[in-house]
Amino acid sequence: MSGPFTYRYATPSVLAGDMLSFATSGGVTEAGVVAHPYFFTGFLAEPGPAAQALLATAAIARAQYYVATGTAVRSRPGVRYGTIDPVVTSNTDRLRFESFSSCCGVHARLDLPPGTLTSPPVTSGTTNVDFNPPMRAALAGAVATASQILLKVGDEEFTAVTEAGSVTERKVDLPDRWVKGFGEVSALHAGMRLIAEVAGPDASRFLTGLPRTARDPLWAVPSGRTLSLATASSTTAACLAGPERLAELRPLLRFAKKLRVYGAPGAGSLPAASAWELTLGAAGARFTLTLSPERNRGFSGEGALLSALSLPTLAEDASLIGLLLGWDPVINLSRLTASSSLSTERTVAALATLAASGKVGYDLADAAYFHRELPLGEDVERVHPRLADARSLVAAGQVTLADGGATSGGHRVTFGPVGTGQDTCTCPWYGKHQGTRGPCKHVLAARIACSLSAPAGRGAGG
Repeated sequence: MSGPFTYRYATPSVLAGDMLSFATSGGVTEAGVVAHPYFFTGFLAEPGPAAQALLATAAIARAQYYVATGTAVRSRPGVRYGTIDPVVTSNTDRLRFESFSSCCGVHARLDLPPGTLTSPPVTSGTTNVDFNPPMRAALAGAVATASQILLKVGDEEFTAVTEAGSVTERKVDLPDRWVKGFGEVSALHAGMRLIAEVAGPDASRFLTGLPRTARDPLWAVPSGRTLSLATASSTTAACLAGPERLAELRPLLRFAKKLRVYGAPGAGSLPAASAWELTLGAAGARFTLTLSPERNRGFSGEGALLSALSLPTLAEDASLIGLLLGWDPVINLSRLTASSSLSTERTVAALATLAASGKVGYDLADAAYFHRELPLGEDVERVHPRLADARSLVAAGQVTLADGGATSGGHRVTFGPVGTGQDTCTCPWYGKHQGTRGPCKHVLAARIACSLSAPAGRGAGG
């Protein structure tokens, strides 16, 4: 979905007294599509950390760390590029709030797991919530007083309200790269590993001591009980490109119990995505910032999903897995594999496909996927042109398989072990990125051709 999209709210979100009421727009629930879903009413166990993290989530949605080519001029007056309305997902026993920076290079998520809420959600689903300036100002005051907060996400009174009856509208541009970001972040999270875990006081000293800006990527390296910065990568380092993009963690440090840092394994010397997760208060709310590999690089071009999206049985597998998901807060991969009678590889690939359309996210703390339904659907191939180009190469007969690789679109592809992402290509694009932004179209085409030529029931070799 590229172009204008309208959020419609039955009433603006408001903080009145001790009740924080989020208005919802156009969501999906257990019962299907609802104009104004109602998910939760209950108290926050620790209002201070949760309220501050909500403000941080909203701040990321309003931030823009660089201006991408073609986005400096707004072609439609009154239509905002990107969205300031966080996505909220209710999963049986917890709430998750997510947002992207306008430049799509920073992803924020607040997890309110069991213990942070005094009662479970009343239903499961996903929607956007109105986060208007007066409500943000009132919420900032609530953080200062740490007063009790009754949180409402939606209102039962408005669940049946039609679009014609809504009173608040906000028009935004939702470009393909913004939508792609959800899938790419999920895939990147699934491939990350824990680099370091630092106690709250040490985390505070490290984060407050970061330089305001840095021209080149830095690397965070475990150093005793804390972290130190290096200018070169190592096997135990997490990339930190644009340290100013972690600024929204600072207001949360007074509540921080620990900081977990995640990075990409085997990233080598090239920049890579990283995730920075603060555990807040005794109740265990979690706020995570995920940074793209470079300050001027959004998540949409990372290509982390492409290998999985190229499998020949993908559409059927994804449809089956989608029916089996339910709204569990933690997707049990073994149970899902057994229920679907698919191999683990095909199940993971199907989850990647569902992630590409926003139906699945990945929780680093749980090391598991979770069910999420973005309020809009996507044509996966249309928003992944590299995949479409690869299929065109195969259809045009421009791929010739050979021992250990292929000639693909005039370039030599050499296969690495299946699933490792170590395939190589002689094309300039691969030479520039060295596989850090997913496979090039020639590698994808070679793998597709290999899958199509494999005997039934067997995957592509390598």
